[in-house]
Amino acid sequence: MGRKTIECIIHKIHILKSNSVELLFLFVEFTYFYPMQKTLIIILFFSFLKGYSQQKDSVYFKNGIENPSLSTTHHFGIFSARIQSNFKHHSPKKTSFLVSYASGNTFHPFVEAYLPKDLSIREQFSKQVWYNRQFNFIDQATTPAEYMNIVIDAVIKEFRLQLSIPLHKQHEINIALRSYLITKGKYPFSFFVGDEFIEWFHSNIAGGEDPYGRRYYGLNQVNFKYTDRNGKILELKQNDFFLGGIELSHYYYPKLLEKQKVYINFGSHIGINTSQFNTSVDVGLSTNIVKNYVLKSNNEFNIGLGASLLRKNAINFGSNQIDLGNNRFLGNFEGEIEFTKYTRKKNFHSFGIHYQFQTQYNAVQEEDYYHLKGKWKEINAGWQHGFTTLYEGLSAWTFLYAYNKPNYKITLYFKEDFLVNNAPDVQTGISIQIPLKK
Repeated sequence: MGRKTIECIIHKIHILKSNSVELLFLFVEFTYFYPMQKTLIIILFFSFLKGYSQQKDSVYFKNGIENPSLSTTHHFGIFSARIQSNFKHHSPKKTSFLVSYASGNTFHPFVEAYLPKDLSIREQFSKQVWYNRQFNFIDQATTPAEYMNIVIDAVIKEFRLQLSIPLHKQHEINIALRSYLITKGKYPFSFFVGDEFIEWFHSNIAGGEDPYGRRYYGLNQVNFKYTDRNGKILELKQNDFFLGGIELSHYYYPKLLEKQKVYINFGSHIGINTSQFNTSVDVGLSTNIVKNYVLKSNNEFNIGLGASLLRKNAINFGSNQIDLGNNRFLGNFEGEIEFTKYTRKKNFHSFGIHYQFQTQYNAVQEEDYYHLKGKWKEINAGWQHGFTTLYEGLSAWTFLYAYNKPNYKITLYFKEDFLVNNAPDVQTGISIQIPLKK
């Protein structure tokens, strides 16, 4: 290989360095026609590509807190749209594509609920602690009552695809597709959220031996069945897969307090639910605010607060809808603090702590008079949670780590509810975000 040939290779690499497909063909072409100089060709290619990537690294700037979806794999929530807080500073400059995977463990033993219709019984129950209430249901004629039952034991996996499209310097559109898989949660695919790891943690670190009866009922099982107050049944089996729905979100970024490094955005949301149990449309609004602090080292802190309100089932399609809670509005509050450390090449590592609170699924006044039945003698505690948590606000803490380069961002997170409201108990997730164009 002569000097002119080497200069030709260098020239072509320099011209095509931003087109990875043509570079690949160029590499194949030169290694085919110059098989004796493969080592030299490889060195030339990688030295130029490395230099190009370093140059590209130096022009990246972070856009606030860019999280994947942190919605829980709650056994009611997966059938409806939910609003994710948006803690970006401004509309992104590039269209991006995000793929995320989440896995959450939810466990509720079988429990029955009676809601007596007699006003005198309701009045009596409102003066008693729920576990002291005595109610003998005979039939609807003599003791009229609404009846429900539920049992949830599964590891629910979410697969989400999301496209974020900047429309203008102050507007952005997000389009997301979510789907779910019901599993037993066996090793190695559900290491941290499987029954075996959770019960090992309880037995050896905190919580005590089998505190809520997972071992009593059996590990690594799927038992997912809910009968609503209208007698309709929702039931899922092992390896059932379904499309949860499509979510559309529009964000507007007004330039109000940017000089003070305070960034605000407003969101409008439409969720089209497509499962056989809830074919409907949800609508909602959100508002988010982020405060940015740049340190002397050029690392930074971002603190975000967000609130949203979702109207569930604003439009229903068909008459076979499952009652997934009679509280038609879901309020959501989120807060996050994130520290970002930049590398010399202007890549970054970020560490975040995120808190989420969601309002209850069922009307809270029913908590004054419901009567619950379950196997309270067989397990230590928690037999009632299948229904009591539907009347309580759900909260969870999430710990996030993200690593970013100009051509991708990867995020890992671990979510824990800490209040045993199984929203879910433990959830983990991973996502990859890729910019699509300049």
